[in-house]
Amino acid sequence: MNATALVRGVWQYRGFVSSAVRSEFRSRYARSRIGLAWMVLHPLFLVAIFTVVLSEVLAARMPGIDNVFGFAAYLLVGIMAWSLFAELTQRLSTVFIDNASLLKKLSVPRASLPMIAFGSVAVTHLILLLVLLVALPLLGFAPTLHWLWLPLLSSVTAAFALGLGVLLGTLNVFMRDVGQVLGVVLQLGFWMTPIVYHPSMLPAALEPWVVLNPMATMVVAYHNVLLFGVAPGWGVAILALLALGLNFLAWFMFRRAAADVVDVL
Repeated sequence: MNATALVRGVWQYRGFVSSAVRSEFRSRYARSRIGLAWMVLHPLFLVAIFTVVLSEVLAARMPGIDNVFGFAAYLLVGIMAWSLFAELTQRLSTVFIDNASLLKKLSVPRASLPMIAFGSVAVTHLILLLVLLVALPLLGFAPTLHWLWLPLLSSVTAAFALGLGVLLGTLNVFMRDVGQVLGVVLQLGFWMTPIVYHPSMLPAALEPWVVLNPMATMVVAYHNVLLFGVAPGWGVAILALLALGLNFLAWFMFRRAAADVVDVL
């Protein structure tokens, strides 16, 4: 199976992909009185907890933000960016295992399964992003032209997570420890990403490790364009190239292993 055939197969089943994404949202919030609102409430609760603990108890302050709601806004932006990466990577890492019965019963392109997960996470992210863009002006952060960088930042983050997720998802079929290790790495990655703290607050010994974290580059870029009125640096362009290479490797490995995936599952 070459790349052209893979893309053509997904395109031919685009109706199946979009229908599966809609079905997932309906089943996820079935019999829920407030439905999709839970997608917004969960990150807001997390922000509220961190704000109380770190902003009030520990008197944390964000350098460069002279706003009483600055810390809450900083958290909102960071968690929104991180959730896109973490949720998409986590979903894709188990997408073939979670859909083993579907792969064995239906004749659908295997590549459509990552696209279903991608579409579901993308819709969730879009809703959170719209809520964030409404909330920031209410918190005292007026829109600027730098906000126009957001589609690029989201695209690069999603592309990086897609490549990493498909790569891990393929490996996870054959080595189930991959999924267990990923959960631990994501927890560590959250704290190695400047989401609940500003990079300037880090001890000098930790700074090189944070710089090596690709999501640290992206979260800083989100903070810069939304809160500080600064354009993204060259690190985003480098990460875009890394995401391109990672996707090439991930889909190459997926094509090579696709014939064996069903047998192993």
